[in-house]
Amino acid sequence: MKFSNINLMIMSLTITAIFSGCGGESVAQENRNKTALGEALFTSKELSLNTTMSCATCHDIDKGMIDPRVDSMTLGASRGDNGTSLGDRNAPTASYAAFAPSFHFDAGEGLFIGGQFLDGRATDLKAQAKGPFLNPVEMNMPNEASVVARAKAVDTLSTQLTSIYGSDIFENDERAYDAIADSIAMFEKSTLFSPFDAKIDRVYEGSTSFTALEKQGQQLFEGKAMCVACHPVDGHHPLMTDYSYDNLGVPINSALRALNGIRDTDNGLGKEVNDAQLNGAFKVSTLRNIAVTGPYMHNGVFKNLKTVVHFYNTRDIGGINPETGAIWEASEVPLTVNHVELGDLKLSDQEEDALVAFMKTFTDKKLEHLIP
Repeated sequence: MKFSNINLMIMSLTITAIFSGCGGESVAQENRNKTALGEALFTSKELSLNTTMSCATCHDIDKGMIDPRVDSMTLGASRGDNGTSLGDRNAPTASYAAFAPSFHFDAGEGLFIGGQFLDGRATDLKAQAKGPFLNPVEMNMPNEASVVARAKAVDTLSTQLTSIYGSDIFENDERAYDAIADSIAMFEKSTLFSPFDAKIDRVYEGSTSFTALEKQGQQLFEGKAMCVACHPVDGHHPLMTDYSYDNLGVPINSALRALNGIRDTDNGLGKEVNDAQLNGAFKVSTLRNIAVTGPYMHNGVFKNLKTVVHFYNTRDIGGINPETGAIWEASEVPLTVNHVELGDLKLSDQEEDALVAFMKTFTDKKLEHLIP
Protein backbone atom coordinates (compact mmCIF):
# COMPACT_ATOMS: atom_id res chain seq x y z
CA MET A 1 0.00 0.00 0.00
CA LYS A 2 1.53 3.27 -1.12
CA PHE A 3 -0.54 5.69 0.98
CA SER A 4 -1.40 4.75 4.52
CA ASN A 5 -4.99 4.27 5.53
CA ILE A 6 -4.23 6.23 8.70
CA ASN A 7 -3.58 9.32 6.59
CA LEU A 8 -6.79 8.75 4.66
CA MET A 9 -8.71 8.44 7.92
CA ILE A 10 -7.23 11.73 9.10
CA MET A 11 -8.34 13.43 5.90
CA SER A 12 -11.80 11.96 6.31
CA LEU A 13 -12.06 13.30 9.83
CA THR A 14 -10.78 16.70 8.73
CA ILE A 15 -13.38 17.03 5.98
CA THR A 16 -16.13 15.83 8.31
CA ALA A 17 -15.08 18.45 10.85
CA ILE A 18 -15.65 21.21 8.32
CA PHE A 19 -19.36 20.49 8.45
CA SER A 20 -19.65 19.76 12.17
CA GLY A 21 -19.38 23.31 13.42
CA CYS A 22 -15.72 22.86 14.35
CA GLY A 23 -14.30 26.27 15.22
CA GLY A 24 -17.64 27.82 16.11
CA GLU A 25 -21.12 28.09 14.67
CA SER A 26 -20.21 31.19 12.67
CA VAL A 27 -17.53 29.24 10.80
CA ALA A 28 -19.93 26.36 10.24
CA GLN A 29 -22.57 28.74 8.88
CA GLU A 30 -20.03 30.38 6.58
CA ASN A 31 -19.08 26.97 5.24
CA ARG A 32 -22.73 26.11 4.67
CA ASN A 33 -23.11 29.37 2.76
CA LYS A 34 -20.04 28.59 0.69
CA THR A 35 -21.40 25.13 -0.07
CA ALA A 36 -24.70 26.59 -1.28
CA LEU A 37 -22.84 29.11 -3.43
CA GLY A 38 -20.56 26.37 -4.70
CA GLU A 39 -23.55 24.35 -5.84
CA ALA A 40 -24.95 27.36 -7.68
CA LEU A 41 -21.60 27.96 -9.38
CA PHE A 42 -21.14 24.25 -10.14
CA THR A 43 -24.46 24.11 -11.98
CA SER A 44 -24.35 27.53 -13.68
CA LYS A 45 -24.02 27.44 -17.47
CA GLU A 46 -23.52 31.21 -17.46
CA LEU A 47 -19.85 30.66 -16.69
CA SER A 48 -19.08 29.04 -20.08
CA LEU A 49 -18.45 31.05 -23.23
CA ASN A 50 -21.64 30.08 -25.05
CA THR A 51 -23.61 29.38 -21.86
CA THR A 52 -24.08 25.74 -22.86
CA MET A 53 -22.29 23.86 -20.10
CA SER A 54 -21.45 23.93 -16.42
CA CYS A 55 -19.24 21.85 -14.15
CA ALA A 56 -22.25 19.58 -13.72
CA THR A 57 -22.37 18.90 -17.46
CA CYS A 58 -19.29 16.68 -17.20
CA HIS A 59 -19.92 15.73 -13.56
CA ASP A 60 -23.63 15.00 -13.42
CA ILE A 61 -24.72 14.83 -9.80
CA ASP A 62 -27.32 12.13 -10.54
CA LYS A 63 -25.04 10.00 -12.71
CA GLY A 64 -22.04 9.36 -10.48
CA MET A 65 -20.40 12.72 -11.21
CA ILE A 66 -19.44 11.77 -14.77
CA ASP A 67 -20.48 13.06 -18.21
CA PRO A 68 -23.52 10.99 -19.28
CA ARG A 69 -23.84 12.62 -22.71
CA VAL A 70 -23.75 10.38 -25.78
CA ASP A 71 -20.35 11.49 -27.08
CA SER A 72 -18.70 10.89 -23.73
CA MET A 73 -20.27 7.46 -23.39
CA THR A 74 -19.43 6.32 -26.93
CA LEU A 75 -16.14 8.11 -27.63
CA GLY A 76 -14.66 8.36 -24.15
CA ALA A 77 -14.23 12.15 -23.94
CA SER A 78 -16.48 15.18 -23.60
CA ARG A 79 -17.59 17.80 -26.09
CA GLY A 80 -16.82 21.36 -25.10
CA ASP A 81 -18.95 24.48 -24.80
CA ASN A 82 -18.87 25.12 -28.55
CA GLY A 83 -20.39 21.72 -29.27
CA THR A 84 -17.59 20.66 -31.59
CA SER A 85 -14.33 20.58 -29.62
CA LEU A 86 -13.43 17.18 -28.25
CA GLY A 87 -10.91 16.44 -25.53
CA ASP A 88 -8.51 13.51 -25.33
CA ARG A 89 -9.24 12.25 -21.83
CA ASN A 90 -12.21 10.75 -20.09
CA ALA A 91 -13.90 13.02 -17.54
CA PRO A 92 -13.20 11.28 -14.22
CA THR A 93 -15.80 11.09 -11.51
CA ALA A 94 -15.79 13.97 -9.06
CA SER A 95 -17.15 11.68 -6.36
CA TYR A 96 -14.85 11.43 -3.33
CA ALA A 97 -12.34 13.76 -5.04
CA ALA A 98 -12.18 15.85 -1.88
CA PHE A 99 -10.19 13.16 -0.13
CA ALA A 100 -7.19 13.27 -2.44
CA PRO A 101 -4.16 14.70 -0.65
CA SER A 102 -2.44 17.71 -2.16
CA PHE A 103 -0.03 16.78 -4.93
CA HIS A 104 3.40 16.01 -3.50
CA PHE A 105 6.41 13.75 -3.78
CA ASP A 106 6.60 11.17 -0.99
CA ALA A 107 10.33 10.73 -0.42
CA GLY A 108 9.81 7.64 1.71
CA GLU A 109 7.82 5.84 -0.99
CA GLY A 110 9.68 7.47 -3.86
CA LEU A 111 6.36 8.28 -5.49
CA PHE A 112 4.25 11.24 -6.50
CA ILE A 113 0.99 11.18 -4.58
CA GLY A 114 -2.32 12.97 -4.78
CA GLY A 115 -3.43 16.06 -6.62
CA GLN A 116 -6.33 16.55 -9.00
CA PHE A 117 -6.89 15.79 -12.68
CA LEU A 118 -5.67 12.51 -14.12
CA ASP A 119 -2.12 13.83 -14.42
CA GLY A 120 -1.97 15.62 -11.05
CA ARG A 121 -1.46 19.05 -12.59
CA ALA A 122 -3.71 20.73 -10.02
CA THR A 123 -2.36 20.68 -6.49
CA ASP A 124 -5.72 20.51 -4.77
CA LEU A 125 -9.47 20.73 -5.23
CA LYS A 126 -9.56 24.53 -5.39
CA ALA A 127 -6.81 24.62 -8.02
CA GLN A 128 -8.71 22.02 -10.03
CA ALA A 129 -11.90 24.08 -9.94
CA LYS A 130 -10.11 26.92 -11.72
CA GLY A 131 -9.10 24.83 -14.73
CA PRO A 132 -12.22 23.91 -16.76
CA PHE A 133 -13.48 27.50 -17.11
CA LEU A 134 -10.40 28.47 -19.11
CA ASN A 135 -9.80 25.23 -20.99
CA PRO A 136 -10.48 25.83 -24.72
CA VAL A 137 -11.96 22.35 -25.15
CA GLU A 138 -14.17 22.71 -22.10
CA MET A 139 -15.91 25.90 -20.97
CA ASN A 140 -13.66 28.03 -23.18
CA MET A 141 -13.67 31.33 -21.28
CA PRO A 142 -10.81 33.62 -22.36
CA ASN A 143 -9.49 34.57 -18.93
CA GLU A 144 -10.25 34.78 -15.23
CA ALA A 145 -11.69 38.30 -15.52
CA SER A 146 -14.32 37.09 -17.98
CA VAL A 147 -15.47 34.37 -15.59
CA VAL A 148 -15.66 36.86 -12.76
CA ALA A 149 -17.65 39.28 -14.93
CA ARG A 150 -20.15 36.55 -15.77
CA ALA A 151 -20.59 35.67 -12.10
CA LYS A 152 -21.02 39.33 -11.21
CA ALA A 153 -23.74 39.68 -13.86
CA VAL A 154 -25.85 36.92 -12.29
CA ASP A 155 -27.64 38.54 -9.38
CA THR A 156 -27.90 35.44 -7.21
CA LEU A 157 -24.20 34.61 -7.65
CA SER A 158 -23.09 38.19 -7.17
CA THR A 159 -25.14 38.59 -4.00
CA GLN A 160 -23.78 35.40 -2.46
CA LEU A 161 -20.18 36.19 -3.39
CA THR A 162 -20.29 39.65 -1.82
CA SER A 163 -22.13 38.35 1.24
CA ILE A 164 -19.56 35.63 1.91
CA TYR A 165 -16.30 37.11 0.64
CA GLY A 166 -16.89 40.81 1.21
CA SER A 167 -18.51 43.74 -0.58
CA ASP A 168 -15.23 44.51 -2.32
CA ILE A 169 -14.72 41.00 -3.76
CA PHE A 170 -15.24 42.14 -7.35
CA GLU A 171 -12.61 44.87 -7.10
CA ASN A 172 -9.88 42.29 -7.69
CA ASP A 173 -10.41 39.68 -10.40
CA GLU A 174 -7.78 37.31 -9.06
CA ARG A 175 -9.30 37.32 -5.60
CA ALA A 176 -12.83 36.94 -6.97
CA TYR A 177 -11.77 34.01 -9.18
CA ASP A 178 -10.16 32.39 -6.16
CA ALA A 179 -13.42 32.86 -4.23
CA ILE A 180 -15.38 31.14 -7.01
CA ALA A 181 -13.02 28.17 -6.93
CA ASP A 182 -13.05 28.10 -3.14
CA SER A 183 -16.83 27.79 -3.04
CA ILE A 184 -16.90 25.09 -5.69
CA ALA A 185 -14.30 23.14 -3.74
CA MET A 186 -16.38 23.49 -0.58
CA PHE A 187 -19.42 22.12 -2.41
CA GLU A 188 -17.34 19.15 -3.61
CA LYS A 189 -16.46 18.42 0.02
CA SER A 190 -20.12 17.94 0.90
CA THR A 191 -21.71 14.57 1.59
CA LEU A 192 -23.54 14.84 -1.73
CA PHE A 193 -20.23 13.87 -3.33
CA SER A 194 -19.12 11.42 -0.66
CA PRO A 195 -22.02 9.71 1.13
CA PHE A 196 -20.12 6.51 2.08
CA ASP A 197 -23.31 4.44 1.95
CA ALA A 198 -22.44 1.80 -0.65
CA LYS A 199 -23.14 -1.86 0.05
CA ILE A 200 -19.49 -2.37 1.05
CA ASP A 201 -19.95 0.32 3.70
CA ARG A 202 -23.10 -1.34 4.95
CA VAL A 203 -21.32 -4.71 5.08
CA TYR A 204 -18.47 -3.21 7.09
CA GLU A 205 -21.04 -1.61 9.40
CA GLY A 206 -22.70 -5.02 9.90
CA SER A 207 -26.12 -4.17 8.46
CA THR A 208 -25.90 -6.52 5.48
CA SER A 209 -23.59 -9.14 3.98
CA PHE A 210 -21.96 -10.01 0.68
CA THR A 211 -23.40 -12.66 -1.61
CA ALA A 212 -21.25 -15.72 -2.23
CA LEU A 213 -20.07 -14.28 -5.56
CA GLU A 214 -19.26 -10.90 -4.01
CA LYS A 215 -17.37 -12.62 -1.19
CA GLN A 216 -15.33 -14.58 -3.71
CA GLY A 217 -14.62 -11.32 -5.51
CA GLN A 218 -13.45 -9.74 -2.27
CA GLN A 219 -11.04 -12.60 -1.66
CA LEU A 220 -9.65 -12.30 -5.19
CA PHE A 221 -9.45 -8.50 -4.91
CA GLU A 222 -7.39 -8.79 -1.74
CA GLY A 223 -5.37 -11.79 -2.93
CA LYS A 224 -4.78 -13.38 -6.32
CA ALA A 225 -5.78 -10.35 -8.40
CA MET A 226 -3.59 -7.99 -6.32
CA CYS A 227 -6.05 -5.11 -6.69
CA VAL A 228 -5.36 -3.92 -3.15
CA ALA A 229 -1.79 -3.03 -4.14
CA CYS A 230 -3.24 0.25 -5.44
CA HIS A 231 -6.89 0.09 -4.32
CA PRO A 232 -6.90 -0.64 -0.57
CA VAL A 233 -10.29 -1.67 0.85
CA ASP A 234 -9.44 -1.80 4.53
CA GLY A 235 -10.68 0.68 7.08
CA HIS A 236 -14.18 1.81 7.97
CA HIS A 237 -14.73 3.91 4.82
CA PRO A 238 -12.11 2.81 2.27
CA LEU A 239 -11.42 5.20 -0.59
CA MET A 240 -10.11 2.41 -2.82
CA THR A 241 -7.08 4.28 -4.09
CA ASP A 242 -3.60 5.00 -2.78
CA TYR A 243 -3.50 8.20 -4.90
CA SER A 244 -0.31 7.11 -6.65
CA TYR A 245 0.33 7.10 -10.42
CA ASP A 246 0.86 4.16 -12.76
CA ASN A 247 1.24 3.26 -16.43
CA LEU A 248 -1.28 0.47 -16.98
CA GLY A 249 -0.35 -0.12 -20.60
CA VAL A 250 -3.58 1.41 -21.91
CA PRO A 251 -3.81 1.46 -25.73
CA ILE A 252 -4.64 4.55 -27.76
CA ASN A 253 -8.33 5.32 -28.11
CA SER A 254 -8.15 5.28 -31.90
CA ALA A 255 -11.81 6.15 -32.45
CA LEU A 256 -11.45 9.24 -30.29
CA ARG A 257 -8.17 10.31 -31.88
CA ALA A 258 -9.71 9.97 -35.34
CA LEU A 259 -12.21 12.67 -34.39
CA ASN A 260 -10.22 15.04 -32.21
CA GLY A 261 -7.19 15.03 -34.49
CA ILE A 262 -4.67 14.72 -31.66
CA ARG A 263 -1.44 12.98 -32.63
CA ASP A 264 0.84 13.73 -29.69
CA THR A 265 1.58 10.97 -27.19
CA ASP A 266 -0.21 11.54 -23.89
CA ASN A 267 2.58 11.20 -21.33
CA GLY A 268 0.43 12.06 -18.32
CA LEU A 269 2.37 12.61 -15.10
CA GLY A 270 5.72 12.32 -16.90
CA LYS A 271 5.01 15.49 -18.82
CA GLU A 272 3.85 17.38 -15.74
CA VAL A 273 6.95 16.57 -13.67
CA ASN A 274 9.35 16.38 -16.63
CA ASP A 275 10.42 12.81 -15.92
CA ALA A 276 10.46 10.33 -18.81
CA GLN A 277 10.41 7.41 -16.38
CA LEU A 278 6.89 8.48 -15.45
CA ASN A 279 5.62 8.88 -18.99
CA GLY A 280 2.23 7.27 -19.45
CA ALA A 281 1.48 7.28 -15.72
CA PHE A 282 -1.94 8.48 -14.62
CA LYS A 283 -3.54 8.79 -11.22
CA VAL A 284 -4.89 5.65 -9.59
CA SER A 285 -8.56 6.55 -9.47
CA THR A 286 -10.97 5.72 -6.70
CA LEU A 287 -13.03 2.62 -7.38
CA ARG A 288 -16.02 4.07 -5.58
CA ASN A 289 -18.94 4.03 -8.03
CA ILE A 290 -16.73 2.26 -10.58
CA ALA A 291 -19.62 0.12 -11.84
CA VAL A 292 -21.58 3.19 -12.97
CA THR A 293 -18.83 5.58 -14.05
CA GLY A 294 -17.71 4.16 -17.38
CA PRO A 295 -16.22 4.51 -19.90
CA TYR A 296 -12.92 3.51 -18.35
CA MET A 297 -9.22 4.30 -18.32
CA HIS A 298 -7.75 7.80 -18.69
CA ASN A 299 -8.83 7.98 -22.34
CA GLY A 300 -12.17 6.19 -22.08
CA VAL A 301 -11.00 3.41 -24.40
CA PHE A 302 -12.98 0.64 -22.63
CA LYS A 303 -16.75 0.76 -22.21
CA ASN A 304 -17.40 -2.12 -19.79
CA LEU A 305 -16.00 -2.93 -16.37
CA LYS A 306 -15.60 -6.60 -17.30
CA THR A 307 -13.39 -5.48 -20.19
CA VAL A 308 -11.14 -3.61 -17.77
CA VAL A 309 -10.79 -6.68 -15.55
CA HIS A 310 -10.05 -8.88 -18.56
CA PHE A 311 -7.43 -6.37 -19.72
CA TYR A 312 -5.70 -6.47 -16.34
CA ASN A 313 -5.90 -10.25 -16.45
CA THR A 314 -4.71 -10.98 -20.00
CA ARG A 315 -2.94 -7.90 -21.37
CA ASP A 316 0.47 -9.59 -21.60
CA ILE A 317 -0.58 -13.04 -22.77
CA GLY A 318 -2.42 -12.36 -26.01
CA GLY A 319 -5.83 -11.80 -24.51
CA ILE A 320 -8.76 -10.72 -26.65
CA ASN A 321 -10.59 -7.44 -26.17
CA PRO A 322 -14.24 -8.52 -25.86
CA GLU A 323 -15.38 -5.13 -27.18
CA THR A 324 -13.47 -5.46 -30.47
CA GLY A 325 -12.85 -9.17 -30.84
CA ALA A 326 -9.17 -8.41 -31.53
CA ILE A 327 -6.02 -8.92 -29.49
CA TRP A 328 -5.19 -6.14 -27.06
CA GLU A 329 -3.48 -3.26 -28.84
CA ALA A 330 -0.06 -2.12 -27.69
CA SER A 331 0.30 0.51 -25.00
CA GLU A 332 0.57 4.12 -26.08
CA VAL A 333 3.64 4.43 -23.83
CA PRO A 334 5.23 0.95 -23.78
CA LEU A 335 8.56 1.64 -22.06
CA THR A 336 7.18 2.35 -18.58
CA VAL A 337 4.28 -0.14 -18.37
CA ASN A 338 3.66 -1.89 -15.05
CA HIS A 339 4.27 -5.59 -15.76
CA VAL A 340 4.50 -6.59 -12.10
CA GLU A 341 1.00 -6.11 -10.74
CA LEU A 342 -1.09 -6.73 -13.84
CA GLY A 343 -1.02 -8.23 -17.29
CA ASP A 344 -1.12 -11.96 -16.46
CA LEU A 345 -3.24 -12.55 -13.37
CA LYS A 346 -4.27 -16.10 -14.32
CA LEU A 347 -7.90 -15.50 -13.46
CA SER A 348 -10.68 -17.64 -14.88
CA ASP A 349 -13.69 -16.07 -16.58
CA GLN A 350 -15.77 -16.88 -13.51
CA GLU A 351 -13.20 -15.20 -11.26
CA GLU A 352 -13.35 -12.10 -13.44
CA ASP A 353 -17.13 -12.08 -12.95
CA ALA A 354 -16.65 -12.37 -9.19
CA LEU A 355 -14.35 -9.34 -9.17
CA VAL A 356 -16.93 -7.33 -11.11
CA ALA A 357 -19.65 -8.42 -8.67
CA PHE A 358 -17.52 -7.27 -5.73
CA MET A 359 -16.77 -3.92 -7.34
CA LYS A 360 -20.48 -3.33 -7.90
CA THR A 361 -20.78 -3.17 -4.10
CA PHE A 362 -18.71 0.04 -4.21
CA THR A 363 -21.71 1.94 -5.63
CA ASP A 364 -23.39 4.72 -3.63
CA LYS A 365 -26.91 3.74 -2.59
CA LYS A 366 -28.56 6.48 -4.66
CA LEU A 367 -26.78 5.20 -7.77
CA GLU A 368 -27.45 1.49 -7.38
CA HIS A 369 -30.28 1.69 -9.91
CA LEU A 370 -27.68 2.58 -12.55
CA ILE A 371 -25.68 -0.64 -12.12
CA PRO A 372 -25.79 -2.52 -15.45
